[in-house]
Amino acid sequence: MDGLHEALEKRLSVSSLAPCPVEFTAAFVGMCATQSCGKCTPCRVGLGVLQGLMTDVLEGRGTEDTLELIERTARTIYLSADCAIGYEAGQMALTAIQGFRDDFENHIAKGTCGFTQSQLVPCVSGCPAAVDIPGYIALVEAGRYTDAVKIIRKDNPLPIVCGLICEHPCEMNCRRGMVDDPMNIRGLKRYATEHMENDYQPRRARLTGRNIAIIGGGPAGLSAAYYLALMGHNPTIFEARKHLGGMLRYGIPSYRLPRERLDEEIQWLLDCGIKVEMETSIDAAGLEKLRKEFDAVYIAIGAHSDRKVGLPGEDAEGVMSAVEMLRAIGDDEKPDFSGENIIVIGGGNVAMDVARSAIRLNAKKVTIAYRRRIADMTAQDEEIAGAMAEGCEVLELHAPTRIVTENGKVTGLAVEPQIIGEFVKGRPAPHKADAEEQIIPCDRVLVAIGQAIDSAPLEAAGVKNNRGKIVTDTDGAVPGLDGVFCGGDCQTGPATVIRAINAGKVAAGNIDNFLGYNHEIALDVELPAVQFKGKISCARCEMTEREAAERKNDFDLMERGLTEEEAHQEASRCLRCDHFGFGAFRGGRVEQW
Repeated sequence: MDGLHEALEKRLSVSSLAPCPVEFTAAFVGMCATQSCGKCTPCRVGLGVLQGLMTDVLEGRGTEDTLELIERTARTIYLSADCAIGYEAGQMALTAIQGFRDDFENHIAKGTCGFTQSQLVPCVSGCPAAVDIPGYIALVEAGRYTDAVKIIRKDNPLPIVCGLICEHPCEMNCRRGMVDDPMNIRGLKRYATEHMENDYQPRRARLTGRNIAIIGGGPAGLSAAYYLALMGHNPTIFEARKHLGGMLRYGIPSYRLPRERLDEEIQWLLDCGIKVEMETSIDAAGLEKLRKEFDAVYIAIGAHSDRKVGLPGEDAEGVMSAVEMLRAIGDDEKPDFSGENIIVIGGGNVAMDVARSAIRLNAKKVTIAYRRRIADMTAQDEEIAGAMAEGCEVLELHAPTRIVTENGKVTGLAVEPQIIGEFVKGRPAPHKADAEEQIIPCDRVLVAIGQAIDSAPLEAAGVKNNRGKIVTDTDGAVPGLDGVFCGGDCQTGPATVIRAINAGKVAAGNIDNFLGYNHEIALDVELPAVQFKGKISCARCEMTEREAAERKNDFDLMERGLTEEEAHQEASRCLRCDHFGFGAFRGGRVEQW
């Protein structure tokens, strides 16, 4: 049974990104019905009835009355079953019938699911930028690394960056996970960028003479500029700071993303026909001027403002935001924390970056104060483990209440012990424990609870915002401002690098259409012939890191890439879902957009 459970877990973890909620719920209810002990009627009888009602919906025998009966039955089971087998099945069915009622109704009316399932293979569907992952993995296996990078840049112009720091959501859906472990997709991307046989320049379309202004030189702005340049337009980036890169430079420390590698990638993009004006801030008057001088404007200002934690004493000397600290490091103005006791407030990836950077800035001790458990942190597991390995202490279930000061300077952080409780919005919520407030002595407090969007300078020009995010139409156009588009973190809120890259890619297509064109970015690489090979079980090759005692003393790249032997073995594990199975049936890849 343990083996069966493990196999089921693997299949669920790599299942379709859009399973039919009716079929999924019916299967779950049926599984719970097989586990019923038979003691209570709601579970013994009710689950069988509920499964039968859902089968009627799936097989076209259901009516609107069937849906009402499903909801009443599910609620009754949830409220009256004796044990978790019954009431969890009832709650699942109740959530499904209420949250996915359109899908249930579509099955009754048309006999099909109420949505169009993705025609892409799972890893491509899981990539926000829809990069042709099986294609470039096949090229890595064939030793054609330049062609692999060309395929990546069809949809993602920053493969060097993503090979180093992408959160790789694609790996969560890799079907290789059914066999043993998902592919190391990020590792293979990084290997391809580090072993290109020769440099190349992409082909640009015939020049259109159209000029596009891009406000912001982060990943969204750079991506939009790159694709607009390939389409034959003339993009110009207006960047407020000293360097391009946005949060790639001012939010990610160089031990994860070396500045020379970032500069290398940015320069390659600029050489494709992108103009830049540095240290140029754009306010409302500046936006109006750009609208007159350019054919279109793309706002990609990111989320570079800090969020206040709202604690008494927050304005004291010695309190620094994560944004302020990482921005200084990005401009090579590293603060000196020698001999200081540091407390970091937060539990996300930024908090880990700040804590690990403080260690490298010679802090005597670094403590991360978090009001939830370590298991509830939003930071990636490897980031948390890395911070702890480098000497950071994590103080979980301690909620900061005030910053203790003396003569206007920080002397400590007051925290209240917490106890974990009921689930709220998907996570167990902490609440005050029956314990006294504690004061942790420190010399500096670093606040890392997220970033905010500073859209105020553009509001006078008619750029509206809702809860801090710039409001746009579905195509990214800013309402009321003809020719002005917006995307990236300033539109969606702080997100991942790959999502910002996709925002820039989408914006380029929308702006191109707005200007009256329909340029296509096409795949111009011939892929190796697919050979069916016996897919025996083979473990995943992982990238390693420099020893913690060594890496914590500098800002040099801490992660080691795959070796040639590891990269080729890893690439050979790909099941080529783009060619076999569903990929063969649907065509497997999108060759142009």
